Amino acid sequence: MPIEHHPVIAEFPNNTDTIHRLKAEDPQFQRLMDEYEKIDKEVFRMEEGIETPEDIVLNEKKKLRLHLKDQLAEKIDQAER
Repeated sequence: MPIEHHPVIAEFPNNTDTIHRLKAEDPQFQRLMDEYEKIDKEVFRMEEGIETPEDIVLNEKKKLRLHLKDQLAEKIDQAER
């Protein structure tokens, strides 16, 4: 199974207009996106074997990525109401 990045736009393909608007208008949303993208890249590097931390580190990064995704989803949902 190929390992891939999980960019925000790919995670929420039906909300691209809202994501672009929030990036431009909401600094907190932009900060969450930046943090999500950073963690996603770290997870990708770990899964590819470029970095080789202990499993617990990888699992914690994945949990953090999921938490950030949930926060982004909530902000997107609120903006679309």
